[in-house]
Order: sequence, then structure tokens, then C-alpha cells
Amino acid sequence: MKLTMASSPHNHSLKSVNKLMICVMLACVPGILVQSYFFGIGVFIQLALALTTVSLAEAAMLKLRGRPIWPTLSDGSAWLTGVLIAVSVPPLAPWWVVVIGACFAIVIVKQLYGGLGFNLFNPAMAAYVLLLISFPVQMTAWLPIQSLLNAPITLFDQITLIFTEATYSGLSLEQARQVIDGATGATPLDHVKTAMGQSLTVQEAMDNSAFTRFAGEGWQWVNLAYLLGGLYLLKAKVINWHIPVAMIASLAVCSLFGYLLGGQAGIAFHLLSGATMIGAFFIATDPVSASTTNKGRLIYGALIGLLVYLIRQFGGYPDAVAFSVLLLNMAVPLIDHYTQPRTYGHGAKK
Repeated sequence: MKLTMASSPHNHSLKSVNKLMICVMLACVPGILVQSYFFGIGVFIQLALALTTVSLAEAAMLKLRGRPIWPTLSDGSAWLTGVLIAVSVPPLAPWWVVVIGACFAIVIVKQLYGGLGFNLFNPAMAAYVLLLISFPVQMTAWLPIQSLLNAPITLFDQITLIFTEATYSGLSLEQARQVIDGATGATPLDHVKTAMGQSLTVQEAMDNSAFTRFAGEGWQWVNLAYLLGGLYLLKAKVINWHIPVAMIASLAVCSLFGYLLGGQAGIAFHLLSGATMIGAFFIATDPVSASTTNKGRLIYGALIGLLVYLIRQFGGYPDAVAFSVLLLNMAVPLIDHYTQPRTYGHGAKK
């Protein structure tokens, strides 16, 4: 009998890595569709740019490393990284933003560490943090939802904004982001954080056409769509329940205490804003960079939820999923070391 050794991810499933990655990408479809409905066709343009870039970067690195190109590229891991990067950047960000992010994720974070199974960090989130720190203006230029714009941005204008950074009539992205009341649109998390820094209450901050009763208009539906995709992944047994449940529960408990004790935003706002749901089901559950024991997954997910809350409330960035995931990626060896189950037949240590 011939034994074959392979690197992680190891999944107790009859699905191949390729089928697992395809399942995850299919689960992203509801979120991508809702995101494009509220924020424009630029989501699909960024998606095309990211998928093209990760494919070329992966092929180039495999060629340099003397590895077979198609068998590795076709496992779908690079494509999933491209999808996650594309939906994380603003839809009308300049084309070079997503290209730089995709190249960094594949070349530096994945291939230079040895390829799939050897990377210490989640490639998409490492790329996102690089882009956010390096290009904060471009990475925070999210549009308000289409219905709040002072003038609709046509398909042609969205294309020219991405590739030339101006509309056909010469408007910059900052000018195109003007909402009906003449103010520049901001994400719900950023708007509430800024308002509370100006001594306004959460209720006063959310007394705005960009908000519903629970969270930001558009953003809550995007999060619910990714939640739907995440539930599909759980049902299909592509991911384990431990990390998403622990992360969501931890964030919910923290936000409940913050709401009761300090008048901060409530549970619904935190769970339905920013990258909460895509982070819980699609990012934190990365089989390579996440914890590998059941107890460790619970700790890993709970700590991510705690960090997301702390950074949102007290940090310099309105959303914090990427930072939280990367910080806990560094802690995974320690978590796994202390949460290994006992070997069958061995008693507990005294």
C-alpha cells in the first residue's frame, strides 16, 4: 500500500480542494449580487480584475518555482482569494488597487511561503491591510447606495472612474460620491464612529437617510446575503460551525454590554455592518490559517469577535475584521498547542 503525505488543508470530506473552493465561491454569489445591486456594477469589474491578476500571478510564480501550473491553479484557492479581495475593496477604487492587492496576496503571502497549506496568514486579509494602510483614501472611498447619490453614476462612468479615476464629464470619485444632501457618503461604521467622536449619540448618528432601524441601508442586506451563503457552507459541511458561531456570539455579547453600559451601537448594528458576516463565514474559517482543533476554533473565533468590537469602538479604523483575523492568525500555533485533544487511551495530566 502506498501512503501519500500532503500539506494542509486537511478536510474530513469526500470533496477535493477544487470542489471545496468552488462551493465557497458559489456561496459568495448571493452577497456579490446584493453588493452589486446597492453599490453598482463596479463590483463585477473589480472581480474580473482580481481573478485575472491572481491567475497570472499564480501561474508566473509556479513557473518560477518549477511547479506544474494548471494542476495547482485549478485547485481554485487563488481564485477564491481574488473573489475575497474584489468584494473587500470599494467598487470604484482605481484598477491598480485591486491589482496590487491580488499580486501581494499570491506572490508574497501565499507562494513565497510555499503555496497552499504553508501560508501563515490569510492572503486576502493580508492584502486588504496592505492596501488600507498604503492607500487609505482609495480604500475608504465607498459609495453610498445608488438611491442616495445626488446623480446616478452610469455604467460607462463607473468604468471610466475605475480605469481613469474620473467620469466622462470630468468628475472625480470624491465629487461623484456626493449624496442628495450635498455631503460626501461614508460607510455606516465610519459615520457612527465619527459622529460619536463629535459627542453625538448613536440614535442621533443613525437619524440619517443612509440608515434603517438596525444598520446601514444596503449594508444590512449585504451582510444578510453573506449570512445566507455561510449557512449553505455549514449545511454542505464545507466549514465547521465553531468559528463563525463563536465570532458572532462574541461580537454580539460585547456589543450588548457596550449598548447597555455606554450607549454604544447595539447588536444588530455590529452584526449587520461592515464585513461581519463575510468575515465570520468566509474569511475567519480559512482552513490553512485558522485553528485546527474544535476547542481552539471556539477560542479563535471568540477572540476575533472581541478584537473586532474593540477596534471598531476604540481603534483608528471603523471596521476591523482584517486586522483581527491577522492578529489571531499569529496566535494559532499557541492556541492549537494548548487545545490539542488527549490521545485515545491516555488520561488527563495531573
